[in-house]
Amino acid sequence: MISRDILQALKTYTSEMNRHITFVLQTGEHSKRDELKAFLLEISSVSEKIDLEERNVSDTLRSPVSFLIEADGEDTGIRFSGIPSGHEFNSLVLAMLQASGTALKLDQSLQQRIAGLSDELNFEVFVSLSCHNCPDVVQALNQFALINPNIRSEMIDGGLYPELIEARDIQGVPSVYLNGELFANGKVDAAELIDKLLQRAPVSDTAEQVQSLPLQDVVVIGGGPAGVSSAIYSARKGLHVTLIADRIGGQVKDTMDIENLISVPKTNGPTLSGALQAHLDNYDISLREHLRVQEIEQGDIKQIRLSSGESIATKTVIIATGAKWRELGVPGEKENVGNGVAYCPHCDGPFFKGKDVAVVGGGNSGIEAALDLAGIVKSVTVFEFMPELKADQVLVDRARERENITILTNVATKQILAESGKVNAMTYEERDSGAEQRVDLEGVFVQIGLVPNSDFVGDLLERTAFGEIVVNEKCQTSAAGIFACGDVTTVPYKQIVIAMGEGSKASLSSFEYLLQQSERLDALHKSQATVANDLAPESQRSSSNDALAEAV
Repeated sequence: MISRDILQALKTYTSEMNRHITFVLQTGEHSKRDELKAFLLEISSVSEKIDLEERNVSDTLRSPVSFLIEADGEDTGIRFSGIPSGHEFNSLVLAMLQASGTALKLDQSLQQRIAGLSDELNFEVFVSLSCHNCPDVVQALNQFALINPNIRSEMIDGGLYPELIEARDIQGVPSVYLNGELFANGKVDAAELIDKLLQRAPVSDTAEQVQSLPLQDVVVIGGGPAGVSSAIYSARKGLHVTLIADRIGGQVKDTMDIENLISVPKTNGPTLSGALQAHLDNYDISLREHLRVQEIEQGDIKQIRLSSGESIATKTVIIATGAKWRELGVPGEKENVGNGVAYCPHCDGPFFKGKDVAVVGGGNSGIEAALDLAGIVKSVTVFEFMPELKADQVLVDRARERENITILTNVATKQILAESGKVNAMTYEERDSGAEQRVDLEGVFVQIGLVPNSDFVGDLLERTAFGEIVVNEKCQTSAAGIFACGDVTTVPYKQIVIAMGEGSKASLSSFEYLLQQSERLDALHKSQATVANDLAPESQRSSSNDALAEAV
């Protein structure tokens, strides 16, 4: 089940484990249990510090295809219901390593807030093994369980529990339940989950408890191609750099096929995001992941206030927060998110196997979504507002070749309809005739572009009516010492390769700004020294000048 290369890599990863790890597998009968047992035995074979035990712990585990992780005989609070292969394999490996003593990836300020939670919190995370967003959520919750003994986290593969999926009307992943109640649904990332959880955590003196970073030269906000490019370029200049991101990769992580990143003929979002992380790890960059910036306080020294309560002082700021999916804004959309309305075809497509769905949007994202879904669902109807599709011709040609893809242009979505809590139809208007039509379907995937993630800057920076941060050719914003790059800005053509270039440009502009500030201060100090020397008695001039020079 697991390749030799992966097993060899696991041997390397587990060679420095500090604690003994035990997979506790629930006893009983299930068609997938032998497969799960073989899977866990293969992992156990890589180290003497890992073993598998079969026990009857039905009061703790869900079914015979459920297992928990113990560290030195103690329950870590981490459970898996299903075979964590696919995208969730990394979740299992990280849980195992972190339970054995590997440092957690969560920021120290977050760890202190989570450790302070006193309530019993039992999380259930419903996933699809094809979902590339789900592991971020699973991995964050697993770390919560390791930090706080009051927290339990269970990954549940929806494909193995269809009755449970139907009973809870789950149509999107990750779907997170807390103590049996829906906590977060549909497209949710780890940063959003942490924000919701921190509302329960004591605010107290977190900022004082955590050792503060020294004054930074550059703080980069955003972990997509633009943000990572900025951080790496700044680090290569020898600057003190901090990167703040809700997740490394940003929107790129939600993209499957990437064929226009020059010199890389074909890749995908998760792979490229991993490469961004690996490149970032080569440099001395302070990372604050799964966090959001709440406020930027302008001044010669800027203060960045984070959702964790921490505050970071910096000389310059580079904003590279990218964009998020744009909503249709029609009746029935928000009410049915997770119940037929979705924004990620890769995550939620498997829930619509054999069903009729719509994709709203005829750009590259929309046509790519239609192509992905066509291999899973019964039929896909693409709805495009303009008379012509905006996608690249190569994608349009592929879509027109698929028998189960229908393309409608010059149409306006009017309403998404639902019955018994699930989407069952959509109405649209033919723009040339004004006639309103209805189409029966069970899912609507919205792919109509992006909205800049710029709300947190408030009135600090000049923005367009669409929310884009206004920048010049050097990525300078309307505020001194604050730069911006990538999809959050007015730079046209939102492309990965452009974002990377803009990120490097913002870093170079920031470095230039720091040099100019240093030169200005040097000139000021020299001017002050000259004035002090001229005003001093002649016998004291040289000593006064020497003392001031030494102080500077």
